[in-house]
Amino acid sequence: MRTFMHGAEVWGVVCPQRPSRVAGVTMAGFRVHDLGALRMVPHPAVTLLLEFGAGSPVLDCAAGRQQRGSAVAGPGFGSGGAVRARGENVECVQVRLSPVIARAVLGVSPADLDGAVVPLDDLWGREASRIRERLGDVSPWRDRFALTDALLAGRHEAGPSVDPEVAWAWHWIVSSRGLARVDALAAEVGWSRKRLWSRFRSQLGLPPKRALKLARFDHAAHRLVAGEGAARVAADAGYADQSHLHRDVMAFTGLTPATVAAERFLAVDDIAWPGRGTPAEPHVSGDLRRRPPL
Repeated sequence: MRTFMHGAEVWGVVCPQRPSRVAGVTMAGFRVHDLGALRMVPHPAVTLLLEFGAGSPVLDCAAGRQQRGSAVAGPGFGSGGAVRARGENVECVQVRLSPVIARAVLGVSPADLDGAVVPLDDLWGREASRIRERLGDVSPWRDRFALTDALLAGRHEAGPSVDPEVAWAWHWIVSSRGLARVDALAAEVGWSRKRLWSRFRSQLGLPPKRALKLARFDHAAHRLVAGEGAARVAADAGYADQSHLHRDVMAFTGLTPATVAAERFLAVDDIAWPGRGTPAEPHVSGDLRRRPPL
């Protein structure tokens, strides 16, 4: 277990020694004695939080709504900076799922999450309680990761897949770091822009243009955390100018680019999510394996 320190807060962070058997899955383990008001920063993945142990994380959402315990949130969750996580004696496995496999693993489309956080009990029923108990019963983190991975692999194998055209479009949105164009994506898969929008939105939970903005923001935000200046990040990440970067960062986090660079949710990524925790995308076969249209 490695230690992540942010001010007076100390987190224990663990990464699996082996990649998941399911392409599109990354995970990390956390142990935090006192988690104080952690701002949730949007990320281009579906988040699955599996908690266990004595404590329980609490998500404070918009309009005073709270969510305790294991939960699921769609891609881009936390936009506007309105969601905070807190808790004492928190132990959990946090899983990042590619939206391409999320429907198979979760049993519902990310679109059904409607941009909100959903209790895992609502999706998995008694299975959510069983996985919590089993994670609490094993001690080594390698066993917790193995248990989680076996669960996800079994659900993925039995679940439905998305259209290959949708999977391909998502793959290149992430690979291009948000610099692909919707018209070019639609043309490459042989669909109209309207059809791509409809199928993409219904299967992945957000429209292509929003996915592009989210992927571009994610790349830019991590460069800001790494200490790069806003002007350079804006120019290199595909923004029209620094004001454009400022607007997007404010829309996703409620913060200025200078302030978001110190956010703990982003700062821990180098430890918890090697390669920034964006899941390696599932294999896309056939004629759809082309260069990203930029």
